[in-house]
Amino acid sequence: MSVHGQQLSGLAAIVTGAGRGLGRAEALELGRLGASVVVNDFGQPGRDGSGAASATPAEEVAAEIVAAGGQAVAHHGDVADFEEARGLVQLAVDTYGKLDILVNNAGILRDRMIFSMSEAEWDAVIHVHLKGHFNTTHFAAVHWRERSKAAGGPVYGRVVNTSSEAFLAGSAGQPNYAAAKGGIVGLTTSTALALGKYGVTANAICPRARTRMTEDVFAGFLEVEEGLDPLAPEHVSPLVGYLASPAAARANGQLFVVHGGMVAIIDRPRVAAKFDTAKDVFSHDELDDLLTPYYADRDPNHTFAATEVLGLKHE
Repeated sequence: MSVHGQQLSGLAAIVTGAGRGLGRAEALELGRLGASVVVNDFGQPGRDGSGAASATPAEEVAAEIVAAGGQAVAHHGDVADFEEARGLVQLAVDTYGKLDILVNNAGILRDRMIFSMSEAEWDAVIHVHLKGHFNTTHFAAVHWRERSKAAGGPVYGRVVNTSSEAFLAGSAGQPNYAAAKGGIVGLTTSTALALGKYGVTANAICPRARTRMTEDVFAGFLEVEEGLDPLAPEHVSPLVGYLASPAAARANGQLFVVHGGMVAIIDRPRVAAKFDTAKDVFSHDELDDLLTPYYADRDPNHTFAATEVLGLKHE
């Protein structure tokens, strides 16, 4: 790893869940681009959030950035804890004088079919993914708003959130994860609208990568013995670096799918069909006459979300 370019020089960044996988690749990329990085990772060994927390993963990535000539410090708090998230943002401000970039990546998995999922499995995933994204974004937003008021105008701010194709196309064994990732998109667009006037953009990515979180999903899929794995996290991190940079000033409230040398911009949902009642209010019979023929040739297992993702139609 070597420092190259100065696209993010003078900017301070936080990357959550940065001790391994995607977060690590993203933190290293921001460091390569010249940002000073707070590397956050709770450090639990289990992808389900189990095991004792450890400072080691965050400290090792921070050390990599420093060894390459960059600036980095480690933080090993739990972003799903409101006060820990406050401390994370404060660490960036205390260390670097400000916060400019927030990359939310931390997450866990507790996979189960909807009929088998426990309340604890639902709550744990929503807690880390969705609440974790809210917590850090809240304190970053407070910081940027205060800075903007003091400056009398816009400041520099970038939020990059991590959603998933599980939200886009559905994932039968991940109702908690898919719901959390869908919620993150809603949080992102709301944040983009709320903070735009302060000079802050917020975007979300749906990355596909071979990491500890996806080792079962991508086991034996497109593995390579030589060269860069098509599903390596390093295919995702350049987009994060771009969205964190001044070059992406006009990208706001957007959703991207990224993997293996491909970036796709996902459009907002559009109306597929529209029906108006011939009376004052719909009756059951009228809806039957209109909607039943519309769905007559549809496979009931062909859900709206799976209809077309990245141009791939249901067979």
